Amino acid sequence: MRSRGPLCALSALSLVAAVSVVSAPAAGAAPVTLTASDFRLAEGAYNPVIAKLDDALPNASLPAVLDSANRTGTTSGCDPSATGQVAAFCWQSGDNGTADWYPQGISSTADAYGSGTYEGRTALFVSWYYNGSGTNKGVRVSFVDYATPSAPKYRHVLLVEPYTNSAGLPDFRPVTVHAGGIFTYGHYLYSADTWGGFRAFDLRHLWRVSTGDESKIGRQSDGSYHAFNYAYVLPQAQKFTASTTNGVARLRYSAASLDRTSSPDSVIVPEYNADGTGSRVVRFPIDHTDRKFKESADGYTHATEAYRTDIASMQGATAINGQFLVSASAGSGSRGSVYTFTASSGPAKHSGAQPIGPEDLSYRGPQQQLWGLTEYPGKRYVYAMRPSAF
Repeated sequence: MRSRGPLCALSALSLVAAVSVVSAPAAGAAPVTLTASDFRLAEGAYNPVIAKLDDALPNASLPAVLDSANRTGTTSGCDPSATGQVAAFCWQSGDNGTADWYPQGISSTADAYGSGTYEGRTALFVSWYYNGSGTNKGVRVSFVDYATPSAPKYRHVLLVEPYTNSAGLPDFRPVTVHAGGIFTYGHYLYSADTWGGFRAFDLRHLWRVSTGDESKIGRQSDGSYHAFNYAYVLPQAQKFTASTTNGVARLRYSAASLDRTSSPDSVIVPEYNADGTGSRVVRFPIDHTDRKFKESADGYTHATEAYRTDIASMQGATAINGQFLVSASAGSGSRGSVYTFTASSGPAKHSGAQPIGPEDLSYRGPQQQLWGLTEYPGKRYVYAMRPSAF
């Protein structure tokens, strides 16, 4: 049986550890190597309320959700002009222009399984955080059927956290994180949690809920379940809580991506900082046998690589065969860039390689495509680049 993490609870002091001083990289020099083991994650228990909601709600497969897609993207007139661009699409008009939701993270079924498909289907996944008024609706994920790249269809699914309500009944609520980066791995969809580490959502428990009211969430007095008028919800199964040791400043989990080109598989985490001072990129091992972060003997998952890069406004990062690729933004008026570095060289800046407002990155290995996306209303693209262009 897998350990659920360290026996002792994480202390508040571990999350606000004193900052250790690490010198910045010299101009033109390789990134500064940090002590990777100082960055760690602790696995929490699997949420027991999921089993109770399985009894209360109809379960749907991922193919069924894709088959129910109610929105259509477009490739016509959709040209982000990214460096080495090999594919692109845009959201339908309401999603392209809304200021209530902002797209952030991206993944694909090639992350979930090396074959590139999940239950025989090819899909992309994009996370959006709520930026509207009133109740915080949390995070939705677009399940994009990418079987026909020229006409991708999609449906939004709301992320929810199951819990037992005051009446002792199984319920769920929104997951109010930024979701700056996501990746799938087996039957899990992971979301970065800025200061918390990671949330894991179980794709084996996609539930169909009642629709018709955009204001309702969770269990209602009549026993029905609603999700702000979304037809499907995906439940949070576990948390992987972040901490640091030896006085190292806690890490901001700004984005995340899966690296299937490393051995073993691993997860890349970049840290956002507007001016880049002290910004870091960290790699954590992940276990293909249970699809969870790989623990050490002490019950923690310790990072295996960590670097201070000082790259400003990192929005996403991944790694391909030892080369790190970083997405960096330059505000709402300038095109974004891609930085590359290795353990011994870089970072090198590829200015203007991405459109305005770039976010997360994801490598779709079977097609050798580096996927990215942008966030600003009216300027939203989803696109793939050739990694060899960098």
